[in-house]
Amino acid sequence: MTGWQAHTVVTDEYVDPAPVAALSAVLDSGAPPIGVGDPLPPLWHWAALARWPVSSEIGADGHPARGSFLPPVDLPRRMFAGGDVVLHEAVTIGSTVRRVARVVAVTPKNGRTGPLVVVDVEIRLYTGADTLAVVERQNLIYREAVEPGPIGPATPSAPEPAGTPLRRVAEWDWELRTDPIVLMRFSAATANPHRIHYDWPYATGVEGYPALVVHGPLMTLAIAETIRRERPDPAPVGLRHRNLAPLFCAEPARIQRRDTADTDFELAVRTGGGTDRTVEHTVLTADFDHDGDRTHA
Repeated sequence: MTGWQAHTVVTDEYVDPAPVAALSAVLDSGAPPIGVGDPLPPLWHWAALARWPVSSEIGADGHPARGSFLPPVDLPRRMFAGGDVVLHEAVTIGSTVRRVARVVAVTPKNGRTGPLVVVDVEIRLYTGADTLAVVERQNLIYREAVEPGPIGPATPSAPEPAGTPLRRVAEWDWELRTDPIVLMRFSAATANPHRIHYDWPYATGVEGYPALVVHGPLMTLAIAETIRRERPDPAPVGLRHRNLAPLFCAEPARIQRRDTADTDFELAVRTGGGTDRTVEHTVLTADFDHDGDRTHA
């Protein structure tokens, strides 16, 4: 990474209602519609402030080429590993915010599968009155690709249509269902051109996944949406989320309240149906503010 230096990028951004409406249509959770003048739900700035990079800046994996804002890490697999968000003030749909983004840490490590690099990005959002509204820290992981297998057919067998991705089974128990159309629409709503979410031959033949990969942010937003549906008031003031294992397109999953030894309000995306082979893919912890004191629900 010789010659690269972290720098701060400051932009004024419109909290666009169009991708908010697109995300609402994708999730299709049954929540009341929201639009201009309404507060943006937690984490929905991932859609409202998403911007497409120009085509000339796109790298081989579909992401913007590294070496400008993000460091030129020479490892092919990029994953959104999680992060945390503190929500100080509501962001209003249709308003303009000041976005301040910077890389705050680049940490090489040796993992179980070989070398990796963790890149931490901090994003701050300020309202028009220069009031700090959101502080977010995103954790990105770069690692080596697995040995690629043979490139599969251009059109694999199509899974059954998912219908609505979120379906309530019981209190704090929701089904999460995906298909290629859900992944494509979420990519469009969040301006995410990463090929592992829509390009089946690339995902399987180049990066070595067994199928299209469900977006980490989609799993995280789905959990946040179930909280919004189960407990619409008050809104959380802080969220911590971790992506633990990839979920693959059309793989049946559930979003369920997580059993913990303390009072943490946690939910997880799970597969395996509660058996010994249960896998947790994404875990989200929500903090709520009671009478001015930040506590766990």
